[in-house]
Amino acid sequence: MATRALIGARSRATFRLPASRFLSIGPIARFASTLVIAEHEGGSIKAPSLSAVEAAKSLDKDNSISMLLAGSGPSLQEAAAYAASCHPSVSKVLVADSDRFMHPLAEPWARLIQLVQQRENFSHIVAASGSFGKNILPRAAALLDVSPVTDVIEISESTKFVRPIYAGNALCTVRYTGAHPCMLTIRSTSFQAQPDSTDLKAHKAPISQVDLSTFEEDTIGKSQYVKLTSQESERPDLGNARIVVTGGRGLKSAENFKMLEKLAEKLGAAVGATRAAVDAGFVPNDLQVGQTGKIVAPELYLAFGVSGAIQHLAGMRDSKVIVAVNKDADAPIFQVADYGLVGDLFEVIPELLEKLPEKN
Repeated sequence: MATRALIGARSRATFRLPASRFLSIGPIARFASTLVIAEHEGGSIKAPSLSAVEAAKSLDKDNSISMLLAGSGPSLQEAAAYAASCHPSVSKVLVADSDRFMHPLAEPWARLIQLVQQRENFSHIVAASGSFGKNILPRAAALLDVSPVTDVIEISESTKFVRPIYAGNALCTVRYTGAHPCMLTIRSTSFQAQPDSTDLKAHKAPISQVDLSTFEEDTIGKSQYVKLTSQESERPDLGNARIVVTGGRGLKSAENFKMLEKLAEKLGAAVGATRAAVDAGFVPNDLQVGQTGKIVAPELYLAFGVSGAIQHLAGMRDSKVIVAVNKDADAPIFQVADYGLVGDLFEVIPELLEKLPEKN
């Protein structure tokens, strides 16, 4: 196999811009109390929401953290029980049990957050920067008449945050000086929950039901739930996988992506794709990694036929180890890769499949 190896350290030039300020219209609460908007499924709290709790810990050492769950049925009650003991920093679990919250539509959820905030007067409201949080938090912020700080990757103080701009090529420090609550969406890859030595079974936060007797929903629904389309797969979730195998336009067809899927199965990895591959119809858009797709930070990121467009790099540059295979030695992906191989992926992938053992 005629290939040439390129091995070198990544170059990650980032620039910090001076702190920018939001318009000051009132003081932040003196003592931090944070509401985490949690997403749940199958009676469990999703990993990005646990990352939001981890981020909330950084706001203040004496921060009181409450977790808000909404939905209906046995799954909600199971999730509430799980939330009560999922993290030692959670001091209270608030549960809104109603069919109106069965699906994550922005209108009823935003009204719920407004109602809870008016009663509890939290200093901060935090959600993960995924499709769930990005859909709900901005609308809730508008109802509360505050400006949200989005895509936070670092918390310096309770009102001072770092967020990426220009597709991650610069870091902006933002100081929030507006009225409370200070509303944040955080990148879950930057606040990964760490295993705690504390016996979580011994920790059990109280669970309180949210009184919905005064809940007022928009009379005219601006959106409605149609259906959920998902693909059954034994592979790990793309957003939380330890290993991600990504293909670009260089794979040339949807049929060739099956070769990448076989490699992922052997590695126990998730499959990702570039926007070019998604736009070409090779794979569904829920596999897209990048600025307009999913943000990932696995331990190992394998990129095959990925040129390294700036929008794609914004979604994977925080990966621990990046390995790139591309026949173009000048491809931008090699500038961020820890290990690079200049070669034909249609020769490299079959050789990997041949030499890698089957996953146990």
